[in-house]
Amino acid sequence: MTNSFKKDVLDAARGIAPADAVFKNARIFNPFTCRWDEGSLAVKDGIVLGTGDYRGEKEYNISGRSVVPGLIDAHVHIESSLLTPREYARLVAQHGTATVIADPHEIANVAGVAGIEFMLSQRRGLPVDIRYMLPSCVPATPVDTGGATLDAADLTRFKDHEGVLGLGEMMNVPGVLTGDPDVGKKLDIFSLRDGHAPLLSGDDLNTYILAGLQSDHECTRLAEAEEKIRKGMYVYLREGSTERNIEALASLITPLTVSRCCFATDDCHVDLLMNDGHIDRCIRRAIACGVVPELALRMATLSAAERFGLYDRGALAPGRRADFCIVNDPEKFVVQQVFVGGHELTGTLPVLKASGTPLPSTFRCTVPTPGAIRVQGKGTARVIGIVPHQIITESLRLPVDGTTLPAHDILKIVVCNRYGSGACGVGLVRGFGFVQGAIASSVAHDAHNLIAVGTSDEEILRVMGVVIKMQGGMAAVVGEKEVSLPLDCGGLMSSLPYPDVAARLQELHACTRDMRGIDDPFMYLSFLSLTVIPALRITDRGVFDAAEFRDVPLFIA
Repeated sequence: MTNSFKKDVLDAARGIAPADAVFKNARIFNPFTCRWDEGSLAVKDGIVLGTGDYRGEKEYNISGRSVVPGLIDAHVHIESSLLTPREYARLVAQHGTATVIADPHEIANVAGVAGIEFMLSQRRGLPVDIRYMLPSCVPATPVDTGGATLDAADLTRFKDHEGVLGLGEMMNVPGVLTGDPDVGKKLDIFSLRDGHAPLLSGDDLNTYILAGLQSDHECTRLAEAEEKIRKGMYVYLREGSTERNIEALASLITPLTVSRCCFATDDCHVDLLMNDGHIDRCIRRAIACGVVPELALRMATLSAAERFGLYDRGALAPGRRADFCIVNDPEKFVVQQVFVGGHELTGTLPVLKASGTPLPSTFRCTVPTPGAIRVQGKGTARVIGIVPHQIITESLRLPVDGTTLPAHDILKIVVCNRYGSGACGVGLVRGFGFVQGAIASSVAHDAHNLIAVGTSDEEILRVMGVVIKMQGGMAAVVGEKEVSLPLDCGGLMSSLPYPDVAARLQELHACTRDMRGIDDPFMYLSFLSLTVIPALRITDRGVFDAAEFRDVPLFIA
């Protein structure tokens, strides 16, 4: 800021020169006090001058409506929306979101450094400020096989890059607890570090925090979240497409804890964002679960800003960014108008011009042979049990005859290495509910190999072939019907405008309803290969027990 420009702003703040815009008769949320201030809000050059008796070049009569600082998402993987960052920002901005803290480890697991560079290149000119926490675990565990490996040197090259804040979720809990030197080198790069420690407790949690991890977004139980708060962690209450934790954690939020709590949307598909909202949806959900409205707003604004050291936002106070939204009733929290830098976002935002170098395809696999996915034998099997609205799974022990599947909602699940190793793992899962058909996807956290589940081997192989032919995407087959959504950016994101992606996803969901399965089956499927979450998972090597942190045989001897 030049001296002359600074004086113009100072003069406007003093009231001896006009502001650019003044929002009169407003009810302004103050997250410092968790109260509402009545008055006028003045803005100049994209920043807040303050509240008071100001005059402006342009004046808005808010007529007693409520003004709330721009909303902040504390943790998300943009790739999981199926959109590029530019389309993602265009969508969530309309819901009052002003800042997103993203971890690009999905695309990094596929494309390495090139994936991070692609995500950073998409930041410019957006209506939302996207900040990145660098992926700390690529691959997610030392035994996983993905498309890249990133060490501390790879991450250090981005340390001073514009838009990079710190180190993303540290999923390698065993590496932290045992003092793995490679993990230590990554932790030393940044002072700002996100954690990932589902169900971690007691001495191990003490050790994890002592090593420098500061937050967790994996809490599914109130006692777990309370322990982490007591020990000084930040807790992000997550509400995604299938991982819905706000209800279980709502009573965590009090005036004494709210400064350590934020919202996270890890992870949401585009259709949920379009139809139900983003952080505004989290606010509504929290209030419905009994959280005091002003505390929910504090979580969505100042708490998140202070967690990440973003002291230029989070409140409509002098010198802070003039990003805010206007609502009629804070308890219903339906966003009516959005302002970025004091300028209103009007109508449907225009499609933003693509930027960045297109990502090359990483699909080098072929459709497995029937013999490669055959389950041979019978007896007591380890079966992955889906837990509704949770990312964790159950470790079931069920009698199975591999020659007569499916039975009792036990379906075959297959993971095929997409990067050319030829590896193919087979397991069993209960909870999809399909009575016919099969689905497959190249979105399979975190290695993002090709994953499929279905009611017959023929349908599983057929739907895998559809995804391979697209070089990445989602597909469903039932009877003679085939529906697909190509994901041309690394097999994770579509370069199409968000309404088109949402429409294609809705076609997929219509198809899976014909299969009489659960809602959002693709989101559930995407997490079943995630080896850092308890209990059972499936990889291209076969069944993986996350509690024992090792591959295990399908049948118990």
